[in-house]
Formats: sequence, C-alpha cells, structure tokens
Amino acid sequence: MATVILIGTLDTKGMEYDYLRQRILQAGCDVILIDAGVKGQPQVKPDIPHEQVAQAAGVDVAQLAAAGDRGAAVEAMARGATKVVLDLFQQGRVHGIFGLGGSGGSTMVTQVMRALPIGVPKLVVSTMVAGDTRPYVGAVDITMMYSVVDIAGINRISEHILSNAAAGIAGMAQAYEAFSSQTSGKPLIGATMFGVTTPCVTEARKYLEERGYEVLVFHATGTGGQSMETLVKDGFLAGVLDATTTELADELVGGILSAGPGRLEAAGAQGIPQIISLGALDMVNFGPMDTVPDKFSQRKLYKHNEAVTLMRTTEEENAELGRVIARKLNQAKGPVVVFIPLRGFSMIDVEGAPFYDPKADQALITNLKEHLDKEIEIHELDMDLNDPRFARAMASRLDEYVHAQIKQPANNSITAS
Repeated sequence: MATVILIGTLDTKGMEYDYLRQRILQAGCDVILIDAGVKGQPQVKPDIPHEQVAQAAGVDVAQLAAAGDRGAAVEAMARGATKVVLDLFQQGRVHGIFGLGGSGGSTMVTQVMRALPIGVPKLVVSTMVAGDTRPYVGAVDITMMYSVVDIAGINRISEHILSNAAAGIAGMAQAYEAFSSQTSGKPLIGATMFGVTTPCVTEARKYLEERGYEVLVFHATGTGGQSMETLVKDGFLAGVLDATTTELADELVGGILSAGPGRLEAAGAQGIPQIISLGALDMVNFGPMDTVPDKFSQRKLYKHNEAVTLMRTTEEENAELGRVIARKLNQAKGPVVVFIPLRGFSMIDVEGAPFYDPKADQALITNLKEHLDKEIEIHELDMDLNDPRFARAMASRLDEYVHAQIKQPANNSITAS
C-alpha cells in the first residue's frame, strides 16, 4: 500500500493535519505523521514526535522552544525532518509527501521535499502560492496549491481545499508506487537546448534515440540547467550531452537565466560521461529591451522577441568563461569530452548573423584549451554548432562511453573538418 508522509507543526496545525490524515486514509493510503513543531504539545498524536525530529538534527526541542528564535527553530527542525524522511525513503516507505503552512511552514516542508528525488510526489498547500514560489520549489517537482483562506482551522472553504489536496496526494502516491515497480531498459540521457541550438540537439536526440536511449531535453533557462543537475545528483542519468552551456554566461555577466554557481558540476561529481560544448555562450539573456541594465546600453543587443533581449558576450567575458569551464571540468571524476564548433556557437553566431564575432569566440576557445587538464579529450570541428555532423559527432562519442562503458582515453586532441 502506498504511504504518504505528512509533515508539519502539530502544535499549531494539528486539527488540519488530523483532517488530512483521515482523508488520505479514506483514499486508500497509509500515513506517517511527523511533528516538526517546537512551541508546545501537539494537538494530535504524531507517528514520529518532535523530540525524535530534533534529535535527528542534533538539538533538543525544549532548548529550541526556550531560545525563542523562530528562524533557528525552523531551520533545525527542517534539517532533522529531512534526515527522518530520507531514512524512511531508503526503507521504501515514502510514496508521497504533503505539507501545509504560511511562509514558515512552507519553507520548512519544502526544504524536506527538495531532498527527495525527482518523481516522488510532493504537494504543499500554502498561503504563499500567489507570490514568487521559486524559493520553495527550487529545481524539483514540488506542486503548490493555493490555500485561498489562511490555514486556521477547518471551514467551508478550507475543507474543500484540503479534501482536494488529500485526494491529489493519495492519487499521486498510488500512481508512484505502481510506476516504481516498473523498470525500463532504456538508459536516460540529459541534453541542454536553447532556441538558437535547437537543430543541434534535435539531431543529437534523434541519433541517440535510434540507438536505444531515452533523451530528456532541458531548456537552458536557469531552472532547466538546475533540473538536469538535480537529476544527475539523484542518479537518474547515464550520461549528459551538455551542448548548451549558455547559463554560465548569465551567471558570470549577470543575465536573468543563470542556473547558479553549481552549474556544470554534478555530472563530474557523479562520474558519469559528459559531452560538453559551447552552445549559446555568445549571449547573455535579459527580458524586454527596456529591462536591460543601463550599464549595458552601449553593448551589442539583439531583440530575440518581445520578452527576450540578447546581449553579445565580449572577448574578456569569453576568456573568463573558458577558464570557468576548464576549472569545472578538471574536477570531473568520470569521462569528459569537449566539442568545439569553430564556426559559431549558435544560430546567430555564424558568418553574416548578428552575433558573429570570431575574435570573441576564439578568446573562449583559447582559454578553455589552455586551462583544461591535458588528459581531457578535445574535438575541434570546422563547422558551426548546429551543423548536423557536429551533433552526430557529439552523440556518437557519448554513445561510445555510455553503451560500451569504456574508460576515458588519454589526451587525444583532434582537429577535424
């Protein structure tokens, strides 16, 4: 039977959690109720008391309550609850997780949820859904439902909301349990794509799918890169075709599509094969033209559409990007192959296109090659990134590493046309 984890502060939300527990049980799931509150006695008996949660965090719940620091208490109980839930997950006792609250409760329960692998159903009923939910969701598959009214007892409105939420998490948990028993023989590959690198990734995906892989394509918009990195960390992916590393440019220069400082690190840390290229590193992303910061007003700008303005990266920025990429790849524990398109990094970085700038591109290439460890394999191809031959060359090399499980060869710098 599918099991749903309920986690919350039962000293203040016990009535609501008891209501949820009854509805989820009626829907045919088991429930494990975890108390993460600290202020007083729970209004309903939990399956895992707050003392046990605090102990998992290495703190005493009475001392937390006496300190009167709500932020510190939330952080500690979230840390302890994460350890408790991950232990339950390892035992096969987590098929879904549910929480509710305002800003504090939502912060606590979503921190726990983000520690679980993608695919495990995660649902939060929150008063914070009408605002920016990125701090709660991060890069994982958390579903947030707006509570409409404050979470303060059971009334005519909250009863409907919580009943729907209980039915939702029960159904998702049951589906997850059934799906988890199924296995697929197709290895998963992660690939990164942007509008201006679509022909490349489409061709590479076609090649890999013909050879028995399932390819997950991530839109390199910040959250896309974060999601791929998360799937790598969770052990879902057999290899990565990171054709579009553009998010690194936004992180360096200050664009709106950064994936954070950890981008391009998960595959190396996990030791899985990664094929890397320089897709869309000719650009930094901003919103509409009037949102571009004043300090960039004299730069080369391109109106991609009404919502997106692109800014050409400079020689200096590209030189630093080459060094950044090299530093990250040098830390990899598994196979790394770098493919360099000598005739352009994107659709608009080819001869005659708006961002064509061979000197800027060469600054990146030169610094990347200079700082990469000598044993890392490099392919310099005299074609642009979106040339079908370039895409197939990358996909073929990844197939060799993943399918044949061969070791990374010694230094092998290749120039091809």
